[in-house]
Amino acid sequence: MMRISMRKVDGAQPEGNDNFVGSRQGFVIVEVIVAMVLLAIAITSLAAMLYSVSQSGMIATGSAYRNGVLMNEVNRLEGIPYDSIAVGTASFSESAAPYPHTRVITVTEPVAKLIKTVRVVITPTNAKYKPDTANFIRTLARTSKALCTVGC
Repeated sequence: MMRISMRKVDGAQPEGNDNFVGSRQGFVIVEVIVAMVLLAIAITSLAAMLYSVSQSGMIATGSAYRNGVLMNEVNRLEGIPYDSIAVGTASFSESAAPYPHTRVITVTEPVAKLIKTVRVVITPTNAKYKPDTANFIRTLARTSKALCTVGC
C-alpha cells in the first residue's frame, strides 16, 4: 500500500523535526540583533577615538601656531637696536586666520641704560589653546676698542 503525505517537503528540514523551520527563523533574528549591537558598540568606540584624535590634532596645530608667533616676536625684539625698544606695555590683536590671538609686550628697565627685561604673552582667541609667555633680557651692546678707529 502506498502512503501519500500532505506535508511540504523542504530540503533544509531534517526528517522528524516539525518545529525546525520556525525555531530557526527566530534564531536568525536574534543573531541579527546581536550583530547590530556589536556593530554599534564598535562604531561608537571608533567615533570616540576619532573625536579624541581630532581634538589632539587641533590642539597640536594651535600650539605650533602659538610657538611660531611667539618665536617671531622674540626674534623681532632681539634683532632691533637696544634704544629702539620702548619701555612700557603694548598690546596687539590679530583677528585673521589661521591663528587669531592677542600679543602683550611688556618692557621694563631695572637698570637704566643697561638692561631691559622683555615679557611677551601670546593669548589665543580660541579657548582650547593655552596662552604662552616668553621672558628675556636685552642688554646694551658694548663697543669694542679694537673696532673703534676714530676718537674712542
